[in-house]
Formats: sequence, C-alpha cells, structure tokens
Amino acid sequence: MDLNYIKKLVKLVDESGVDEIEIEEEGAKIRVSKARHNSSAGQFPFPQYVLQAQAPSQPVAAPVGNPGPAVEGALAPAPKAEGVKYHEVKSPIVGTFYSAPAPNADPYVQIGSSVQEGSVLCIVEAMKLMNEIESDVAGKVVRVLVQNGQPVEYNQPLFLIEPA
Repeated sequence: MDLNYIKKLVKLVDESGVDEIEIEEEGAKIRVSKARHNSSAGQFPFPQYVLQAQAPSQPVAAPVGNPGPAVEGALAPAPKAEGVKYHEVKSPIVGTFYSAPAPNADPYVQIGSSVQEGSVLCIVEAMKLMNEIESDVAGKVVRVLVQNGQPVEYNQPLFLIEPA
C-alpha cells in the first residue's frame, strides 16, 4: 500500500462519521481508527489516528545478500565531556545508509576511528546512485547515529565527530 492510499483512508475516516476502517488487500491489512479523548482541563478533543499495518499472511522472501555488518554501539549514548562540542555530519540527500562499500566489506569508519577532512564515512544510495558521504572536519568518530541499510532523510544527522 502506498502512502497516498493511506492518506486517503485517514481523510475518509476524518470526514465521515466512521470511527474506524479496516482494509485487507493482497495479504496486507491496515486499520485506521479515530479515538477522541475528552479532557476536564477545558481542551477541545482532537482526533488521534492509529495506523496498524500487519504483516502479509503469505511469507515474504528475504532480501538477497548480507545486509552488512552491524554497527556496534550505534544506539549507545554519545560520550559526554564538559566543554566538548561534537560536529554532526548530516545526510545531504534522501536515501539508504550503507556503512561499507559492499555487503561483505568492513565499514568505512567505526566508533573511535580517526578521520580527516574528505575521508569517506559512508554511502547514501539514492535512485540507484551510490553517493559517498565525506567528513567535513578532522577528528574522531564518537557515535554512528544510523544503522546499516536504514533509510535516511535530507539533513538527518549520521555521525557525531569530536573535532581534532
């Protein structure tokens, strides 16, 4: 199901007297429901939408190839040191984040890696084009903010680097 279809379903529920709609299509199920919460604080009730997508009833084929090495410590909190300000390297495009040049290759950088200005940090794939993302500062990688194979948005932080 595409996003526009889901938006139409939300609009349909919002504009009608229906509180909930559930649709099953090609083995995928989606439910849009509207719940109103009354508050004694004098606020107007606002509709809240709950989208629940269920896995298709048929098994889905696993992706071909290895998704790449997991990034250890990617979700660990960034180290905090007084007076140290980290530099964020952000994605210049929307796409898919890859930490290595190939599925079986070592990642370009890991936490603790020293980088120079212009060092390749990762790849963001957009429309079948592999875009190398380079560091714009010299320093040490202190945190990887996304996981291998994860979609990224424009201007989304990818790395925290402690400037040298």
